[in-house]
Amino acid sequence: MIVITGAAGFIGSSMVTKLNEEGYYDLVLVDDFSQPQKNRNFEGKRYSQCIDRKYFIKWLRDNQLLVQFVFHLGARTDTTESDKTLLDLLNLQYSKEVWKLCVEFGLPLVYASSAATYGLGEHGYTDSHEIVERLQPLNPYGDSKNEFDKWAVKQERKPFFWAGIKFFNVYGPNEYHKGRMASVVFHAFKQIGETGKMKLFRSHHPDFRDGEQQRDFIYVKDVVDVLFFFMLHRKPSGIYNLGSGKARTFLDLVRAAFSAMDRPENIEFIDTPEDIRDKYQYFTEAEMNKLRSAGYDKAFHSLEEGVRDYVQHYLVPGRIY
Repeated sequence: MIVITGAAGFIGSSMVTKLNEEGYYDLVLVDDFSQPQKNRNFEGKRYSQCIDRKYFIKWLRDNQLLVQFVFHLGARTDTTESDKTLLDLLNLQYSKEVWKLCVEFGLPLVYASSAATYGLGEHGYTDSHEIVERLQPLNPYGDSKNEFDKWAVKQERKPFFWAGIKFFNVYGPNEYHKGRMASVVFHAFKQIGETGKMKLFRSHHPDFRDGEQQRDFIYVKDVVDVLFFFMLHRKPSGIYNLGSGKARTFLDLVRAAFSAMDRPENIEFIDTPEDIRDKYQYFTEAEMNKLRSAGYDKAFHSLEEGVRDYVQHYLVPGRIY
């Protein structure tokens, strides 16, 4: 039996599909299932049962002998969330409870961290444990993720295998419910379809021209392949970056969307809102040597390949993965 928290969400539901594709069906899906717009993400998937997140801790304690692996992917992921109490409850304290039970019952654990922990990248984008104490996230969401990473690496008692995964800019199917937090690919598809053009933030940094702000974009199918790898190999424990390892510009991404939609390019620039200008990341790029050294050697989708697959096989027909 494999547990997936956040199973109705973007990455969690994609992980359920990956496990089904690999022949795993005895899955326990954990989430807040009161949101209908998310629930379609696990329609048609094979699993054993659904557990509301409020009851999961007790359920795990009562059923730990049946569980072989825990993917803790559930979190409050809105980077604009300002309620620190809520973030501490869902992203920090809840994760600590899951961790402690995995230690107590000898369960391997993969949990979701975030590249939001890196802030403006003042200390680079290395997934070394030594750097977590120096990181300065730009928002309460990033703080909550980094606080858990700091707590985890300090623990004397750890799960016999654990991995904290720092997701960079993930895009792909099953993010339909995320609203403004959905990827730029999703918003580009909607804008181009509705208006024939795409608006991007103008650069307010002298080192970057308009549209040449860079992010490390990674396709969700690559993400779940890596998570599956950790489930099988379970070594070595630690915090890992998960990006493509290659920063690309927003212009690259939007041009890939126009191409995938077979539409002529029509890109406009608007000012970045003043309230987020001082917290705006102009460059992110995951250092991926640690994952490669752990034995993961599969190539990632290029940005153009991922966007084309997402647009043509999921966004156009309105399919889930």
